[in-house]
Amino acid sequence: MLSSSMTCVANFFTYETTKSVVVKSWTIGVINRAVQLLIISYFIGWVFLHEKAYQIRDTSIESSVVTKVKGFGNYSNRIMDTADYVTPPQGTSVFVIITKLIVTENQVQGFCPENNLRYQCTSDSECKKPVSITGGGILTGQCVNFNATFRTCQIQGWCPAEMDNVDVPVMLEAENFTLFIKNSIRFPLFDFEKGNLLPNITAEDIQKCHFHPLKQPFCPILRLGDIVKFAGQNFTSLARTGGIIGIKIGWVCDLDHSWEHCIPSYSFSRLDSVSEKSKVSSGYNFRYAKYYKQENGTEFRTLMKAYGIRFDVLVYGNAGKFNIIPTLINCVAAFTSVGVGTVLCDIILLNFLKGADQYKAKKFEEVSEMVLRPNVPSSSMFRSDQTLGGRCEEKQSTDSGAYSIGL
Repeated sequence: MLSSSMTCVANFFTYETTKSVVVKSWTIGVINRAVQLLIISYFIGWVFLHEKAYQIRDTSIESSVVTKVKGFGNYSNRIMDTADYVTPPQGTSVFVIITKLIVTENQVQGFCPENNLRYQCTSDSECKKPVSITGGGILTGQCVNFNATFRTCQIQGWCPAEMDNVDVPVMLEAENFTLFIKNSIRFPLFDFEKGNLLPNITAEDIQKCHFHPLKQPFCPILRLGDIVKFAGQNFTSLARTGGIIGIKIGWVCDLDHSWEHCIPSYSFSRLDSVSEKSKVSSGYNFRYAKYYKQENGTEFRTLMKAYGIRFDVLVYGNAGKFNIIPTLINCVAAFTSVGVGTVLCDIILLNFLKGADQYKAKKFEEVSEMVLRPNVPSSSMFRSDQTLGGRCEEKQSTDSGAYSIGL
């Protein structure tokens, strides 16, 4: 027991040092240099040139967006302008272009029959449901005449109840409306500011240009029909059911170059493409009302169910600039990673190549304290007690202590 404990203690207090063994093998040499070349190419090509790892990056972009829509539409014998079909009217980064309206006029607070056929009834007992709230109001528990043909449950709320399953026209003129986007961004780490109204754009250009990703990629005037087309959608069907379109403005800037090289890029996509395929709730719609008062003080309203295209202007980006700290970190990582070639070659030599036993014998050698005698002349060359059994030639280096093995 004592001997075993002393052995464990002795094994703990040991020291390992690197031993150089030069292996003259074309196979191992090619593998070693190929791995090193791949690692160096990766760091130079991908890490430094593509990812620009020598830069410090600011991803906390600050942005403001102002939008303006222009155009006139003809809907139900009414000429509609931006005050009629744009909501909210403040020109924010999220706004809706109303393309279809279902209007329920002259609603007042009171009691009336529910117009949904799900609430058709023959007696009051059928109107006493656990959930007393319907789409039009609150059930009173009474079954009343809807018309001369059938009866429905009575509700309390705004009457008459809304009928939102009627077929109404779509304002197709909205396809030619134009959208003006003014975007300003700032990268606080570098105190860098810029906007999408580039210096070379004049007032005359604003009046005439329309955005096109190839011909006029920096024009801030966008036609709504083009936006929907660039997002891969059909304007007529989208205007009929409603939907959400994303206008993405990207600012990816290399501040090692001049100020003029930091320019925006535009992309478009449908953000609610998942709900588009849903049978439960597809498209986009909402309700709002306009309230009035009669001469006797009775309040009434006009309820509108609006279908439209919602536009979300999304701004993203990052900026990079040279900094010595990430440069040094990635250089050290590159030099360290080159050692992976040595590890791979050692695995191949120790396990797969012919002559692996001779390599193991030269690479791993145990030296006891008795061997390290003070009377050994310092000028004599160090020789290993192990031989290669005549299978290879052993060469010794007097300046580095490295063994050279020819496999």
